[in-house]
Amino acid sequence: MSISDESFREQFKPLHIPAHYQDSNNDQDKIVYALAQLGEGAADEVAAKLAELDPAIDAARFTAVAASVLNNLFDKGLIKGAEISGKTRYDLSKITKANDGGVNPDLLAPGLD
Repeated sequence: MSISDESFREQFKPLHIPAHYQDSNNDQDKIVYALAQLGEGAADEVAAKLAELDPAIDAARFTAVAASVLNNLFDKGLIKGAEISGKTRYDLSKITKANDGGVNPDLLAPGLD
């Protein structure tokens, strides 16, 4: 089965990271916001962060929702994940450390200077 270009673009559009937590956001936006606040984390840690932000959320119940959403985003390549001690830890691939390297112009290929 093939999908149209428009459907593909909609399904694999860049991940939107909300600037603020809002109760009215959908589950994916809430989960992505919580992951951004943590930097990296497993589904249960993301659910615990959400419960901290919104006391109406039951972390134990929401862990399955977070795992499903995070796994779906990981499968689409929109977030990174790594298996550590039997748990998948997810992150947003944000650059958190500035590049402190230098460039030696004498080593550049001809035509790049």
